[in-house]
Formats: sequence, structure tokens, C-alpha cells
Amino acid sequence: MGIFDFAKEIGDKIFHREENKPVAPTEPAAQEIANQLLARIQQNANIADLVVNYNGDTDTVEIKGTAANQAEREKAILAVGNVQHVAHVVDHIAVSAPEPESRMYTVKSGDTLSKIAKEMYGDANQYNKIFEANKPLLSDPNKIYPGQVLRIPN
Repeated sequence: MGIFDFAKEIGDKIFHREENKPVAPTEPAAQEIANQLLARIQQNANIADLVVNYNGDTDTVEIKGTAANQAEREKAILAVGNVQHVAHVVDHIAVSAPEPESRMYTVKSGDTLSKIAKEMYGDANQYNKIFEANKPLLSDPNKIYPGQVLRIPN
């Protein structure tokens, strides 16, 4: 189990919610948000017996299930963590074939995948390794943003 922190003001906008405003009846309920996050994981990672819960008071997502490998687990965490209004992801995903965890990297202003690859691997040309590890969450190696969290495979 792990708890991963994310910048809740940054990320993909998959549901509409006003900040610093009490929840109005027109805003999505926690279960609706959990369902949207569940669908997002299903689009980006393969997790068996997936369960997703969302707490709007703490902006926390809890995910449970079983991943075939570490990469799928990490993609599920990033799929929900890189979403606006998600500050924490509590991970209860078991991995069928345990392997070392990837490093996580939070993108800073001015970063490119090449710059991150140079820092992490000593070779800027390894940027495609990072891009491939973060597909389908990344659709283009040039479309990263400050605050986004990326997997850096070993």
C-alpha cells in the first residue's frame, strides 16, 4: 500500500467542481466522480477487480484491485492522480508479478522529456523510454506540464 501526493490544482479536467465553494446539487457526487475515475483507470491500465472510492472533503482517491505487473499499477495511480481535484491517491493494488517500483518524477517549469531523461539516465536521447512508460497517459512527448507526475522506469 502506498499514499501518493499530487497537485490537485493541476491535471486533466475530467469533472467540474468549483474550488472553495460548498458542494451544490449540480456538482457531481462522490460516487459519480469515483465512476469517472474508474473509467479513466480502465482506459489507461489493466487492473482486475478494480474498486475506486473518492472523498471530496479530502480530495482523496482510494484504489483497490490486482495488477499483472508494476507498470500497470503505476499507470492506474497516475491515471487518477494527474486529475484536477485529486490531492492524494491511496493505493491498495496488489501486483501479481512483483518487480521494482519505478521512480516518480514531478514535472517542473521548463522541463522536457529530454531534460528529465538526461537527469535520470544521463542521456537525453532516452526521453522515448519515459514517453513509452507513460502511454497512454501521454499522447505526445512534447505535452507535459508543471506539476504532472510521470513514471521513470528503471
